[in-house]
Order: sequence, then structure tokens, then C-alpha cells
Amino acid sequence: MEIRVLTSNSTRGVLEALAHKWGRASGNKVALTWDSAKAMLARIREGEKGDVVVLTENVVNELAADGVLWRASCRPFAAAKIGMAVRKDAPKPDISTVDALRSALLAAQSVAHTLHGASGMYVPVLLERLGIAAEMQPKIVNRPGGYIAEVVAKGEAEIALQQMPELLAVHGVDIVGPLPEEVQKLFVTSAGVFADSAHPGIAEAFLHYVLAPAQAAAFRQKGFEPPAAA
Repeated sequence: MEIRVLTSNSTRGVLEALAHKWGRASGNKVALTWDSAKAMLARIREGEKGDVVVLTENVVNELAADGVLWRASCRPFAAAKIGMAVRKDAPKPDISTVDALRSALLAAQSVAHTLHGASGMYVPVLLERLGIAAEMQPKIVNRPGGYIAEVVAKGEAEIALQQMPELLAVHGVDIVGPLPEEVQKLFVTSAGVFADSAHPGIAEAFLHYVLAPAQAAAFRQKGFEPPAAA
């Protein structure tokens, strides 16, 4: 049997890894579909169907309230912080404090973030909070969605800002670290089963498997904190 899981770019990596393990253990298959958080919500609103959805907590709650998801199935999935990446072997700036982060961004030639990803939409807010939005505007490199660190790996930008799991998924970059707590934003994701899923029992079994305490190490390896620790 095959179930379809709809998710965002941030949770793609951990779901791919765990879906493969579950498939070997259960004999079932997972067809994983991903997009930017904003685009995936639009696709679901336009009628795209599946069995499981993994998106930000507020979106899952909204879809459950509208009857798109089976409310009793909705549960926390994971949490992730925003981090910074630079090209592999490039010097890593100090971002251990808010002042150091501000200085690092001002010193950078270019800074990349997505337009429609959850973390990408926070970056303009971050720059306003740091008081450097105007100075940074000429340095910003945007892409609609996807793994923005790929832009850095190709040499098209000096710094990438995105959720840690998305930065870790890209080869050719080094992780500088998460943003300071004072300006950090934690992205909490949730999961749920579609109300009209053709295979609700199998969908539930999949979520039970991936969210079991035994999978915590897999979540952390991909840059997440699992639900119990989030």
C-alpha cells in the first residue's frame, strides 16, 4: 500500500529518511511531495489531496478547523531554529551575540533567503529588528523557495539564512550556527491525517512510527528537535 505525504522543504529530509525505514519495516510505501510552506498550503487549499500533511503548527490547526484534516490525528511533529551557512571552507563570522550578528550581516557582500519559505519570510522582520533593513536591501539575494544555501554553494551569495534542517541538506556549505536566542524564531511543525484519506489507518501507523522516541536521533541529525524535546 502507498500513502501520500505533503510537506514543506524544511521537513523533507527527515521524512525521506524515516519513510525509507518505515517502508522496509512495514512493507508499505510513501510518496513524498514537498514545496515551500506557502505554496504547499495553497496547493492544499486548491484541492490537492494526500494522506498525511506535515506543515507549520498554525497551518495544521487551520486545516483541522476547516475540516481538511482529521482533528484527532493532529499532533506536534518537530521544531527547528533559523541558522546561517557560508560556502564550504569560507571564514565563519561570529554570530554568538546580537551585535556580532548585526556586524556579520553588514560586513557580508550578499545575504540569501527565500521569499515564500517560513524562515525566509522572517528574514525581513529580523533585519528590521536589527535596525539594518535599509543597509541590507542592496545585498539581498532572493529565490521563491527551496534550499537557499544552494545559492551560496554556487558562489551566488556569501551567506544564507534559513531553517537549520534546510541548511544541513545542502552540500558545499558549512553551518555557522543558529541565530542568537534574542532574535531567534522557533518554527514548530505539526502533522495530521487528511479527513478524506483513502488509507487513514496506514497514515496513522506511519505517524506513530516516525514520531516514536526511537526516532529522536534521526530528527536531531537533520537539525530538528523532536516533539518531546521541542
